[in-house]
Amino acid sequence: MPRPGSRGAWQRTGAVRALLLLLPLLAACGRKPVDATPEGTARELLERLEVVHGDPRASRAVFDLLSKSAQTNLSDRARRASAATGKRLAPEQMIAPSHYFLRFRPQQWSTRTSGVRAVVEVVGLDPATERAGIPCVFEDGRWRVDLALSTLPPIEKRPTDPLK
Repeated sequence: MPRPGSRGAWQRTGAVRALLLLLPLLAACGRKPVDATPEGTARELLERLEVVHGDPRASRAVFDLLSKSAQTNLSDRARRASAATGKRLAPEQMIAPSHYFLRFRPQQWSTRTSGVRAVVEVVGLDPATERAGIPCVFEDGRWRVDLALSTLPPIEKRPTDPLK
């Protein structure tokens, strides 16, 4: 074993430092972004939804995986809620904390892709009753979950007073 301060100890320390500097680069090269595939995006969305529980950062992380149309819908809802309550609400706050739960634990994942659209099929332990499709869309070079949110009805205004 080399003595501290000897050439062998210095070389070993240099090799360890070089390895420590290269590890993050090697790890980054081998890992695809979660939104590189429809399945990766769907898996990440489910994982993020499980930890929302009122945490604004967790809600924002979920919001960021949604398609533009879903984000626009939630933004419209936030605007209406803000007008009704008098407090500014962010679009990600429309993702109800603790109101999300999985109907089943996914066991199998598969993807059907057609152009910029995909459906991630998720199957649980009982394929007859535990099955769901997660729609995705490719936008701005990334896959996003395209949640089907109901369209908001137009805002109704009171009729104006005909006597005035």
